[in-house]
Amino acid sequence: MQCYSFIKTMMILFNFLIFLCGVALLAVGIWVSVDGSSFLKIFGPLSSSAMQFVNVGYFLIAAGAVLFALGFLGCYGAHTENKCALMMFFFILLVIFIAEVAAAVVALVYTTMAEQFLRLLIVPTIKKDYGSQKDFTQVWNSTMEGLKCCGFNNYTDFEDSPYLMENNVFPPYCCFDEVNGTVTEPCTKKAAEDQAVQGCFKQLLNDIRTNAVTVGGVAAGIGGLELAAMIVSMYLYCNLK
Repeated sequence: MQCYSFIKTMMILFNFLIFLCGVALLAVGIWVSVDGSSFLKIFGPLSSSAMQFVNVGYFLIAAGAVLFALGFLGCYGAHTENKCALMMFFFILLVIFIAEVAAAVVALVYTTMAEQFLRLLIVPTIKKDYGSQKDFTQVWNSTMEGLKCCGFNNYTDFEDSPYLMENNVFPPYCCFDEVNGTVTEPCTKKAAEDQAVQGCFKQLLNDIRTNAVTVGGVAAGIGGLELAAMIVSMYLYCNLK
């Protein structure tokens, strides 16, 4: 009985933390969606990550909503010993775990297919919005500065973009010289061709491969926590009268 009480208390505390994380992510997601420019001013230097390829605000809102629901169900189910809430908690975690495993398999096996899909989605958007949409331009500038990359594929992604039409040059990040750490100005087509700065997608993949142990460790840790939470919720469920 003491073991059951301890596990129940830990379940409540753990899910209360998840609940608070969900609230925080929801708040940040709404902030990014409503006032993205101020968010980028504060966190711009830290924004060189995979999330630059998606709508950060909506991503955070979705993640926050899931964590909010999970935290609430876990806390409520454990505190009130509600079998329905515990089963819903277990089922949602199971779906998330299966989706994560499937996503990892797809990412490993179908990297080329994912690249083609993202290219069809992102490159036309760059040509259409880079230089005209302030927030979109800031996000890409921050990404290119942080990853030392140029566009999704390379400098050609910016051809016919509002930025090139207005300035007659490519973004300076496309003319970065890795040898001496300087930028060739002005960044003309010839200068961009000579520097041949790598695209951000390939640079991101290189960074992930370089830090594969860290990425794998974090993924394994998250998966382990999810499995542990499922086991604990099922233990409480089975021991309820």
